[in-house]
Amino acid sequence: MDRKTRLDTFPGIGPARARALKKLGLETVGDLLSYYPRAYEDRTKMYAISNAPADLPVCVSAMVAEVPSVSRIRKGLNVTKCRVVDHTGSAQVTFFNQDYVRHALQPGESYIFYGKLEVVGHRRQFTNPVFEQEDRTRFTGRIMPVYPLTAGVSNNLLAGLALPGVEACAALVPEELPDCVRLSHGLCTAEYACQNVHFPADTEALAIAKRRLVFEELFFLSCGMSFLRRRRTGVEGRRFPPRESREFLALLPFAPTGAQRRAMEEISADLSSGRPMNRLVQGDVGSGKTAVAAWAAFLAHAAGTQSAMMAPTEILARQHFETLTKLLAPARIVVGLLTGSMKASEKKSVRTALAKGDIHLVVGTHALLSEGVEYADLGLVITDEQHRFGVGQRSALSSKARTAPHVLVMSATPIPRTLALLIYGDLDVTVIDELPPGRTPVETYLVGEDKRQRMYNFVRKNVAQGHQVYVICPAVEEGEGSDLKAVTAYAKELSEQVFPDLRVGLVHGKLKSGDKEAVMTAFAGGGLDVLVATTVVEVGVDVPNASLMVIENAERFGLSQLHQLRGRVGRGQWQSYCVLVTGSRSQETLERLRYFTKTTDGFKIAEKDLELRGPGDFFGQRQHGLPTLQAADLAGDTRVLKEAQEAAEELLGADPDLSAPEHRSVMAKVKRLFAEDGDIFN
Repeated sequence: MDRKTRLDTFPGIGPARARALKKLGLETVGDLLSYYPRAYEDRTKMYAISNAPADLPVCVSAMVAEVPSVSRIRKGLNVTKCRVVDHTGSAQVTFFNQDYVRHALQPGESYIFYGKLEVVGHRRQFTNPVFEQEDRTRFTGRIMPVYPLTAGVSNNLLAGLALPGVEACAALVPEELPDCVRLSHGLCTAEYACQNVHFPADTEALAIAKRRLVFEELFFLSCGMSFLRRRRTGVEGRRFPPRESREFLALLPFAPTGAQRRAMEEISADLSSGRPMNRLVQGDVGSGKTAVAAWAAFLAHAAGTQSAMMAPTEILARQHFETLTKLLAPARIVVGLLTGSMKASEKKSVRTALAKGDIHLVVGTHALLSEGVEYADLGLVITDEQHRFGVGQRSALSSKARTAPHVLVMSATPIPRTLALLIYGDLDVTVIDELPPGRTPVETYLVGEDKRQRMYNFVRKNVAQGHQVYVICPAVEEGEGSDLKAVTAYAKELSEQVFPDLRVGLVHGKLKSGDKEAVMTAFAGGGLDVLVATTVVEVGVDVPNASLMVIENAERFGLSQLHQLRGRVGRGQWQSYCVLVTGSRSQETLERLRYFTKTTDGFKIAEKDLELRGPGDFFGQRQHGLPTLQAADLAGDTRVLKEAQEAAEELLGADPDLSAPEHRSVMAKVKRLFAEDGDIFN
């Protein structure tokens, strides 16, 4: 067996299982070795039935004392039960919808059961434990990996494939980190990391393996990002003459905050530097990023060039178009709009005006990238909500310019600075960390299921005051189908039973984009009282009249995502509210959600999220054009990130092109990682 051995050659892997494994990206042993567990179960400690701690996962060795009995409760639900015994007592074992158990558990044979032991009075019972025959154990007595799964692939199946794969091939995993880097940072070998990330000898070995894998991944990513940064330092950019800001400030209906002024100064310096600007402006919802973008467009117009601003949704593009038209019209800056749903004749006239230079700033969606869109002289590209676009689309828009244009990226997703430098490694970072005066913070409450009726009354009260309400349901990637039914069924229940007298709308990711836009537009225009939605509203529509955000199953969201959702309200002059609803009893979960109710500072929330969940939350959504991280989901240690960045800088300082023979493997790995953005090495 080697890393190229196909998984469908393993016993028990027929066509259906092979297809299910392929869904997870698993076709060869090599794929499996780099498919890391998401969690671990400690199955090293054995207990007797009578002294096993209750409500904690434990291993118990016991003999099956009777033939398992099967009873059908109703259609689609059957229960298998049997009694197991050891020298200290007995326990009942119950399995739901697991018919095979009747034949798998033989009376008189001993098995190791792993699961939570419940104690009810004097009775002890297991529900759906995993089990192995005592004299044929593979996964008992060790720390067991728990992998991300899909329908048709059980954890036992994956672990059963991984075990022989790791035993046969861990020694064949190439050592891609240079020895000098590995040894100076005290990192284990690739073989040790592979063995112990899948089947750790103990918790210390697991920590050592994780650290190596996280460091390695962030090290190669940092090397690639350095090439991205270097690619633009040698490029000449257009020099926009500096301008006094007085004329522009007179256009603003408010005095800018200190943070906005700082961002404006940094943009001015970039535009007059003679190299292309590549700047990320990060700021919380409502911190005034649009005004900063307008300043950049103002300077581009003064220099005689055009600007293009790309937004992720049509409704957001239209909103920016209206805001910027109102703001820039007195300065005789003509703003145009180009979106996919416009009539062919409207698109044609916008394209003609753009090509002639009659439109100075065009706002639009992906339509700005389409063929046939020509600019007279594009000098500035602005993209909104960067995590919805990415490196590839930014460069697609930039390629419509004759010379390298200036690029400004705006994001309302607060990201801790170290991570921002990594994710947006080809950009300079500006943070707008002040909110304009007079914005009332959104009051946030956490409620349990027992307060549901009171929450519904609060929805009514807000609507009675003439306001609108968002109700958000989670859409979970693994089982989107089942969750989608939930959001659709919930919207039906709200409109027919709970609020039959209110106008309730529904929007989710599976709707056609035209239908989605229509619902969002109706809500923005006041045509709906309550909008039931999945997280599709996270980026987007500005509805100043929405005063309440209800988030169902709040425990299913990361803090940063909750913060994005909360930012949809509090945009008008009245007090707004966010209510988190959860049925969770986990103290850890409740503590995390309580923390969220106490702060509205997006950067503090992002730091907390990073501390609690690791970088996975930020890297979870693919940064289009950047490699997907796998190991960095395992550990949230920003110290490792910093160390990896410094190691990459040091290596590239000594060998900028990685041309030394001992560094060629590093270059090969970086090229593989950045295959989608290969021109960074030219």
